[in-house]
Amino acid sequence: MSGMAVRRAARGIRSLLPASADYRGLRRSWKGDLVAGITVGIVALPLALAFGVSSGAGAASGLVTAIVAGLVAAVFGGSNVQVSGPTGAMVVVLAPIIATHGAGALAAVGLLAGVMVLAAGALRLGRAVAFIPWPVIEGFTLGIAVIIFLQQVPSAVGVPATAGENAVVGAVDAVLRASWPEAAASLVVVAAVAAIMLVAPRIHRLVPGSIVAIVVVTAITSLAALPVATIGELPSGLPAPVLPAVDPAALVSLLLPAATVAALAAIESLLSARVAATMADTGPYDADRELVGQGLASIASALFGGMPATGAIARTAVNVRTGGRTRLAAILHAVLLAGIVLAGASVVAHIPLAALAGVLMVTATRMISPATMRSVLGSTRADAAVFVATAIITVSVDLITAVLVGIAVAAFLALRAVARSSGVHREELPGAAEAGDDRIALFRLEGALFFGAAERMLERVAALRDVDVVIIRMSQLQLLDATGAQVVTELIHALERRGVTVLVKGIQGRHLELARRVGVIDSLRHRNHLFDELPAAVEHARSHVRRAAAAL
Repeated sequence: MSGMAVRRAARGIRSLLPASADYRGLRRSWKGDLVAGITVGIVALPLALAFGVSSGAGAASGLVTAIVAGLVAAVFGGSNVQVSGPTGAMVVVLAPIIATHGAGALAAVGLLAGVMVLAAGALRLGRAVAFIPWPVIEGFTLGIAVIIFLQQVPSAVGVPATAGENAVVGAVDAVLRASWPEAAASLVVVAAVAAIMLVAPRIHRLVPGSIVAIVVVTAITSLAALPVATIGELPSGLPAPVLPAVDPAALVSLLLPAATVAALAAIESLLSARVAATMADTGPYDADRELVGQGLASIASALFGGMPATGAIARTAVNVRTGGRTRLAAILHAVLLAGIVLAGASVVAHIPLAALAGVLMVTATRMISPATMRSVLGSTRADAAVFVATAIITVSVDLITAVLVGIAVAAFLALRAVARSSGVHREELPGAAEAGDDRIALFRLEGALFFGAAERMLERVAALRDVDVVIIRMSQLQLLDATGAQVVTELIHALERRGVTVLVKGIQGRHLELARRVGVIDSLRHRNHLFDELPAAVEHARSHVRRAAAAL
């Protein structure tokens, strides 16, 4: 390897690592970062507990994830304001994995997924998220919101959730199993939490409604000794890091779940970072470094007994709106949560599970934007269909399947639209008409001539009768792929076999090499049948017609 290549590789590696430039604006923004870090920490506490419980990993796992992954992602990630931790989308994916493989497999899944995301960042795959269409993003966001809401129904009615059930089935089953006199207390807790969370922002936009609701409801249920289930005992500190003991045979069965988790972690984190970069002047984000940071965060979280993490758009938005401008805010949010674990674990243990369910139900409701739904549904029928299909598949199957199907359907519809915009048009010959012009057919190809549109062109031109010369104008083509070039080749061969002379005009320079390799040029009867200008091609065609007429 040359010295220049080594230096280039070294620069590439350095660009993925923390640098002093990450904190360049700290002198100006440290007060805002301090306020934002504390605010986000307060907001993140009930969400971390709730997402941990909802996933099946436990409240302690949710807290560990918010602390460890939040700190590592803040230091190593590619966004100055991204706040990472457990999220609703990740819970939706993790819950069936834990139900199938057990909570003991969580660490291995987190490690594998973290390595996959880290590798994706090292391979510079961060910009791939740009290929996910907007209707797909909004569709799985809606689906996730519905699943999160439905997953809270068992806790809301005071019955244990059945592991591994579809969210819709589980919600219906929980309502049927509920003992309504006892369920009333849980529903009152949920209603109280929801009411406080809805009223608090109207008092002041900085009032953390979720934490206020948790404090008020926990105090009331404890003093009144209401019969509601609580979080239970939590560790009074972070556990020591440990490598998971995994049977190699079992490891193979965890590869697919880990790949699903990795895909979600990458997609959600990059989407969150991209949105955050547009919310305020916080500097651009580095997509590849963001993947490296999120991969390291999930690895670290797994070692400490936590869950895989992603960038959290709701907490990131709170961070930006309350003044966060550098990584210090996200770091402080993790430090604050660590302090709560060390000093207040015994208090947190008394929080009712129904209160956490209420927090997540309100959070899920806020994820659904009626204005956005109207925009998507009112855009085009194709985009509306992709949006609805993605949301339904997310709820009924799983999120990754929904994203893949949504992308596939969107790609198909986009290709169909491009194919329909392509055209084959017969034109009049330029200039004054001459005898024999009716024996010449001039066709203009425009738009895209690719595998989705080429066959229509072949059918249109091949149906010609009673002509001696066909001129094919290709100067208006915006896209030509190998299939399109092959169809042109086949068309020329078919016409020439019928005694029709084919002239090609205006192959663009960017298409010429492909046309030559596929055989478009060689299929012409003579090299002189390739033209740059239309008048010359028309004059050549007329000379053919005149010679044919003279020969009769």
